[in-house]
Amino acid sequence: MIRTQKWMALLTGLVVLGTLMVLLRDNNRPFIPNTTPFNPGSAVNAGNANVARPPAAPSAANTGAEKVNEELKQGVDNVDEGKKVAEAIADAENKPASPSKSPEKALEDAERAQEQGDKVPANVVGDAESKKPDLTQMAGSTGALKYFKLVQDPDNQPTDGKVRGAFVTLARNSDLYSLITSIKGVEDRFNHRYHYDWVFLNDEEFSDEFKKITSAIISGKTKYGVIPKEHWSYPTFIDQQKAAEVRQQMKEDKIIYGDLESYRHMCRFESGFFWRNPLMDEYDWYWRVEPDTTIYCDLEYDLFKYMQDNNKVYGFTISIHEFEKTIKTLWKTSMSFVKEHPDYIADDNSMDFISDNNGETYNLCHYWSNFEIANLNFWRSKPYVDYFEHLDKAGGFFYERWGDAPIHSIAASLFLPKDKIHYFEDVGYRHGVYTQCPVNSDYRAKHKCYCDPAKDFTFKGYSCGKKWHDVFDYPKMKGWEDYQ
Repeated sequence: MIRTQKWMALLTGLVVLGTLMVLLRDNNRPFIPNTTPFNPGSAVNAGNANVARPPAAPSAANTGAEKVNEELKQGVDNVDEGKKVAEAIADAENKPASPSKSPEKALEDAERAQEQGDKVPANVVGDAESKKPDLTQMAGSTGALKYFKLVQDPDNQPTDGKVRGAFVTLARNSDLYSLITSIKGVEDRFNHRYHYDWVFLNDEEFSDEFKKITSAIISGKTKYGVIPKEHWSYPTFIDQQKAAEVRQQMKEDKIIYGDLESYRHMCRFESGFFWRNPLMDEYDWYWRVEPDTTIYCDLEYDLFKYMQDNNKVYGFTISIHEFEKTIKTLWKTSMSFVKEHPDYIADDNSMDFISDNNGETYNLCHYWSNFEIANLNFWRSKPYVDYFEHLDKAGGFFYERWGDAPIHSIAASLFLPKDKIHYFEDVGYRHGVYTQCPVNSDYRAKHKCYCDPAKDFTFKGYSCGKKWHDVFDYPKMKGWEDYQ
């Protein structure tokens, strides 16, 4: 018995010594890039997180697992067996992931997941496997979530594995040839796999040429609608003479789109009416596509379905600052609405993303709405409809130049909890001069990206990317400082 105890003590000492040596070595270990493809359709796959996931809520159970999770991000296949043993034992001893699971069992489960390609157990990596939401329930119990469901008809869902989603594009006939490249990019990179419908909206009839060419390159059904006049005209309460004077002044001040009447109708339409068009009635989700945009990488999972299965509401790629001169009274008008409807404000909202002083002023940050994948039922909900009508009556679409992007962003930031907002950092995307490009070279090679990571806008000065990462406690990529 005494001899056995001595052997056990010796073995324990060797394990502790090995653990200390590994930890000392790890402090100086260089970054090992991951070569495993990103798959956002699952919670976490072993070695499968080239692009960072939204972090799980901190807890005693998962804090100790963050180190294991980080190794999975950086390339678990390159970690030697001794290191894995030491980390599994150290995590289990110092910050146990599960009171009922031994370190040997945790290690065994993790290794089996690596070998079989299964999801790593939640109590090893600190994140539960994503589960499909109960579509018969409301989206949540706080803020706007109390007022809508993610899907309108839970008992009548598609049988082909898809969800009720569609692309939506606001365009004119003259946009055709700048739009074709955008459509072709989405089809080649994504929709040829899923064949989602595409809805086109215009304030006049689409030409036969527009319909013929777009329908020829789209794999899903195409639908073409004319915007009702009341959705693309001045409300009766707007002083059109005053609006014209504002446009003239903005022209003299050289404010972008400041003198365009049609631009104001567009912003008002995208803010409060596109989702009311009858062609959108059958859908729960939309992906907005505009002319002069590029999708740089293959998207090998269903982004619509990812949003629904993970109970998300609003998804974006680029965040940016707005031109202050175009929205001088938008924040004041929004805050007056908030004071009237405090029950619409979500617990765990992201006010700190759009205000640096707890709502006193607007910091101009917003999600760039030329790419957004979102739930239509959120815009249809009473909180958002009330908010839009409050803004509309204030006249800022015409007396200033309020954009739909800051309006969508303020609504999402205040009416939704943080965990309902999703950052599609794996989507290589460009509109105009701004680009999002995944900086992980292995990811770009795997997904045939052709963007230049040096042009990634995420952490540039005019971007709100750093602010978003900080507010949402979202892990920044390794070496992000090099891309500022």
